[in-house]
Amino acid sequence: MDTRDAIQEARNRGLDLVEIASNAKPPVCKIIDYGKFLYEQKKKAHEAKKKQVTVQVKEIKFRPGTDDHDYEYRRDNAKRWLSEGDKVRAAIAFRGREMTHRELGAKILARLTTELAEYGDIEVAPKMEGYQMFTILAPKKSKAAITKHTSVAPNKGDEVEKPKKAAKPTAPKVEKPKTEDDEDDIF
Repeated sequence: MDTRDAIQEARNRGLDLVEIASNAKPPVCKIIDYGKFLYEQKKKAHEAKKKQVTVQVKEIKFRPGTDDHDYEYRRDNAKRWLSEGDKVRAAIAFRGREMTHRELGAKILARLTTELAEYGDIEVAPKMEGYQMFTILAPKKSKAAITKHTSVAPNKGDEVEKPKKAAKPTAPKVEKPKTEDDEDDIF
């Protein structure tokens, strides 16, 4: 249809002539209400954004002298985050003379990456940046990680029933009678 005829037809109907596909040969236009068209576009964009998977980068920090228990605690957090589908940035901060012993930091990061190999892949190899050595781990592709972001999570107020344990019998408390000597003792 000729452009002038299309515009005239749209005016007769009390609607607008909206160009849908400008790159097509010839360009595609529709006779619709322009406000309704904008509303539909906004709605489609909102739905697309809702289905997008968002990946957060969580960070764990170490020092060259980080003790085993602290290391294990942070490693366990990294495991949990990777299994939930988030990325993990492990950083080792060096201060002062610690910069001369970068191999200690490299050893910690190497240990961490080998222990987390089944949960995530190395996205950024260990490297120095200023006074920090860091690496980034990305979660392995799995259905569990993908469904975490798309499924509906339970509310914080929702409680999950836990199996109840049988109460252990306790021995009755026996109080020792007080004597005059007890009152004189000062600790």
